[in-house]
Amino acid sequence: MVIPVHDVNPARRTPYVTYVLVAANVLVFLLTPGTVSVPGSSELAQLCHLQAFMDHYAAVPQELIHHQMPRAVPTGGVGVGPHGPGCVVAPPAYDKSPALSVFTAMFLHGGWLHLLGNMLFLMIFGNNVEDRMGHIRYFLFYVFCGYAAGYGFALLNAASADPLIGASGAIAGVLGAYLVLYPRARVWVLVPFLVFLPLRLPAWLVLGFWFGLQAVYSSGHGVSGAGTVAYAAHVVGFVVGMLLAWPLKPGTPPPPEPRRLVFGRQARPRQVW
Repeated sequence: MVIPVHDVNPARRTPYVTYVLVAANVLVFLLTPGTVSVPGSSELAQLCHLQAFMDHYAAVPQELIHHQMPRAVPTGGVGVGPHGPGCVVAPPAYDKSPALSVFTAMFLHGGWLHLLGNMLFLMIFGNNVEDRMGHIRYFLFYVFCGYAAGYGFALLNAASADPLIGASGAIAGVLGAYLVLYPRARVWVLVPFLVFLPLRLPAWLVLGFWFGLQAVYSSGHGVSGAGTVAYAAHVVGFVVGMLLAWPLKPGTPPPPEPRRLVFGRQARPRQVW
C-alpha cells in the first residue's frame, strides 16, 4: 500500500468546497458522542451512546432497500440483562429518512485513522477536480458519488443491518475523476519498505493500484470476510466518478511537467544546442 502525500499539479482557483468538506468532517467527528472520552462516564455508556448516534444518522443497507425503520434500536442508555450489563434497546423514538441518512453518513467516521486517511486523499486530489468542475458542480458531483456508493453497497448487501459511515465512497468518486482528468500528474507517495521510501509516481499508477486493491478486497480476497471496510462502496464510487468526469477530459489542460530530480533535488535546466 502506498501513502500519497502531495501531487505536482497546482490548481488555478482556491478549493473552497474541499476546505469546507474537510472542516465539516472534522467538526462532526469532534461532536460525535463517544469519539472523545467524557470524564465521569463509563466506557460502556459512551459505547452505547455512540451506537445510538450511529444508528440514528448512519446509512443502514436494510433501511435503504426496504425504506423502513427497524423495530428496535439502541437508545444510548445502559441496562442490566440476563447476560450482564449492556445497551438498552427499544423502538425508535425518532423518524429517520433512509435517503437523507446517506448524506449524513458521509460526515461520520469511526476513528481518527479513518477520518485522517479520508481527509488526506480529499485534500490531495479534491482541489484539482474542484478546479476543473467549478465549486457548485464539484459539490453536486461529490454528493452524487457518495449516494451512488451508499446505494450501490446497499444493493450488494441488502440483508446487512450494520451502519455504513464515512466519506470514502464520495472521495473514491473524486479519485476516479482525478484519474480520468489528470492521469499523467505526478504524485509524491510514501512506500513502506523497511522505512518509508518517498517516490514520485504518475497518478494513473497510484490510483490504479488503489482501485485494484479495493476491487480485490471487495471480492473477499486478501482480507478476512472483506473486513469491516465497505470496499464495494469504494469501487462503485470510483467507477461513477470516472464516468461523470469523462465528458470533461477533452477540455482539461494537462498538468505541468515536473522538473527532473537528481537524488531528490531539482536539477538545473540544461541548454540543448
